[in-house]
Amino acid sequence: MTENMNEKHENMDENLDVGQPDDGLSPQDLDEAMETLQAAEDVAQADDNPASNDEAQARIAELEAELAKVKDAAMRSLAEADNIRKRSERAQADASKFAVSKFAKDLLDVADNFRRALDSIPQEQKDSEDPMLKNLIIGIEASERSMLSVFERHGISKLEPKDGKFDPNFHEVMFEAEDPSKNPGEIIQLIEPGYMLHERLLRPARVGVAKGSATKAANVDASA
Repeated sequence: MTENMNEKHENMDENLDVGQPDDGLSPQDLDEAMETLQAAEDVAQADDNPASNDEAQARIAELEAELAKVKDAAMRSLAEADNIRKRSERAQADASKFAVSKFAKDLLDVADNFRRALDSIPQEQKDSEDPMLKNLIIGIEASERSMLSVFERHGISKLEPKDGKFDPNFHEVMFEAEDPSKNPGEIIQLIEPGYMLHERLLRPARVGVAKGSATKAANVDASA
């Protein structure tokens, strides 16, 4: 094949040298023919030299391995970028949700004072017909309701456990006392309510809990 194409090339050169009439072969056609000739020579050389073909296959395998590494690195980079984006979104959401934490804690004392003021009024005075006293009580109650309503709109909820099991995640023990009707560790009294800001604890509820009585302890020892 190579000899035939070389012979054709020589014939084309002779025709051009002697000034014979053009048979329609343009410079582009000549370039294409030369490319075809080179490709044919490469194929022939590859066929005659199997070792060269093996080297080419080895190089292809090497490039494919490098490509696989690059793809793996790219996938890892994309995954890391996605994780960073998600962490950033969570951080922004938390910053938005809990931005009022410090301010809310400062307001808890105000809410407590409203309740203390109401609890400090004896019941007979609450039932009094004195219009001035009644209006004062109504005003304090309305102020407390308004503040609690503002708390709710901003995701602040009240914790008022009056029974049930003590939970150290939400409760703070202020005292322990024996109570025959309660199991050890159960809440027997709410001293001061706690508050949550969304799912985060602002202040634990302060409670009293039951402790084990001597009778119950003896029963436990006897059953053991």
